[in-house]
Amino acid sequence: MRDARLVGGRYRLGEPIGQGGMGQVWAGTDERLGRPVAVKLLRAARFGHGPDPDASLRRRFLRECRVTAGLDHPGLVTVFDAGEDDGELYLVMQRVAGLSLADLIAAQDPCPLERAVAVAAQLCGALEAVHTAGLVHRDLKPSNVMVREDGRVVLLDLGIATALDPSATRLTLTGVPIGSPAYMAPEQALATGADRRSDLYALGCLLHEMLAGRAPFEAPSALGVLRRQVDEPPTPLRELRPEVPVVLEALVLDLLAKRPEDRPPGTRAVYARLLPLLPQARAELRPAAGVLPDPTAPYRYPHQPLPPAPAPVPAPAADPTGEGRSAGGPAILPSVAVPPPAAEDLTAAFDQLSDLVAARRYAEVTELAGRLLPRARAELGEAAPLVRTVRTIHARALQTQRRYPEALAEFRQLLAGAAGEPGRAFELREQIGLLLIRQGERRAAWQQFTELLLERERSHGPHHPDVLRLRSHLAAIGPATPPPAPVRGNPYASG
Repeated sequence: MRDARLVGGRYRLGEPIGQGGMGQVWAGTDERLGRPVAVKLLRAARFGHGPDPDASLRRRFLRECRVTAGLDHPGLVTVFDAGEDDGELYLVMQRVAGLSLADLIAAQDPCPLERAVAVAAQLCGALEAVHTAGLVHRDLKPSNVMVREDGRVVLLDLGIATALDPSATRLTLTGVPIGSPAYMAPEQALATGADRRSDLYALGCLLHEMLAGRAPFEAPSALGVLRRQVDEPPTPLRELRPEVPVVLEALVLDLLAKRPEDRPPGTRAVYARLLPLLPQARAELRPAAGVLPDPTAPYRYPHQPLPPAPAPVPAPAADPTGEGRSAGGPAILPSVAVPPPAAEDLTAAFDQLSDLVAARRYAEVTELAGRLLPRARAELGEAAPLVRTVRTIHARALQTQRRYPEALAEFRQLLAGAAGEPGRAFELREQIGLLLIRQGERRAAWQQFTELLLERERSHGPHHPDVLRLRSHLAAIGPATPPPAPVRGNPYASG
């Protein structure tokens, strides 16, 4: 089976964790050292050209691997090894644990100002290391950025990075725009070349998306997005979110300038403009991490040891009486550590819930959120933002405790209230599919992801990051799950 493949006689592949224009990335294990790794596979025949395409690509691939392996920066993924196996080129990298920036944006929607600034500032450091080495990343996007539990931001996938030296050969094909349309600079979209200022444009797209909750340019198709990147000015952030500082809005507009020469000259200049907006170091010990990683933590608590991890949540005890069960669901653990808030003080209860989330006391979060929901719905109504926030916290806490049936019910309730919010509905449907996999309902998950894939490809095109991620979900389910009858026009229904 493919998931048991041994690459290079050393790296055992697990599940696919990413896919892009240059190949597929797999979770793996270095069997010699026993450490987790990420392995990118690239079939030479897909990209080679010239009299000896395989040899040509192999030389260029290994050359770029040597360049990227020489990069040494805490904000960059480490390259461990590269080679060829069974007709495929492979690159072995550090596997970074954390949450992707795409997931962080979806969870916060939009990001708090300081967190968005902290992410951008950390990316400036990583990009400066890339540019100093004579490279340009060319595919900076939320799914290529990981935020670790300690708040450190790590830039992934230098797989389509190219040398800034015009005399150097390049892995990508001349004249073909490579990158992601939503974050692609106009000069990339027009295939007229890319330099470090193209990465700054993508950084501007990221900042806009973190602060506004959506990318600066959206359209039903990839071609439509590229046209808007080239022809249309972005909407100023303060028109979408008035609390954004004027200086931050001005920086984003400068980063999104259509002409490269109108953008800031480099990452150091961008960082200098972000510096006054960054949080200051605190003279106190760092608290326990919350549910979401905090990219401001490296600035607030520099060089501090991490707080101890929370104790594992015990498995639910047997409940022969059935009194601790919800109708048709698994046992719900009571908690004596959380005193019930006064009936008249709902605001205090919300504050208490926030404190428990920050302390990562998930069993108590689950219990308190479950008790708060009926009261909040009765007093505020199901559609109230606070009710939706509490339900989201409840769903995620249940998921963290592996109480998947209850989490699934909450996510479905959230989906029912997301009418008229296509972006949020898409995220919730994807999350429901992932929970179905966790419950072993592979056929239902396959159906869920297939429907999402067809809809997303029709509206965003076959190369959109959401489409590629959904394909990865389907690949992870595997051929053991028989698909439904093929849908006419669905290119994924066979094979």
